[in-house]
Amino acid sequence: MFSTLPLKIKFLTIVKSVVNIHEFQELMKDLYLEKDLKRGKERTMLKLMEEVGELAEAVLLEDEEKVSEEMSDIIAWVFSIANLYDINLSNAFKEKYNQVCPKCNESPCICNSI
Repeated sequence: MFSTLPLKIKFLTIVKSVVNIHEFQELMKDLYLEKDLKRGKERTMLKLMEEVGELAEAVLLEDEEKVSEEMSDIIAWVFSIANLYDINLSNAFKEKYNQVCPKCNESPCICNSI
């Protein structure tokens, strides 16, 4: 979707979506915080790792529908963990990825690793 847009426009489009991160995090809090608190941080992390394993399997099978499903699950579990630590992911994301790569401080990234 973003590949043909100039970099500045891509970033601004993404930032508009990032604003919705907070809304999604609040939804996950409303839906699951009580269960997450009962489960605890360690077991919630294990749930995330289980989903990462399922994503790996879907990627190896090249099952795009399952990849999409597992990626959504992973994001939901990441938000659950953030809520357990009272971390605002929208703010954290904006701080770490402030229009440049956090490692090389360039846009686009010029780091040597793939």
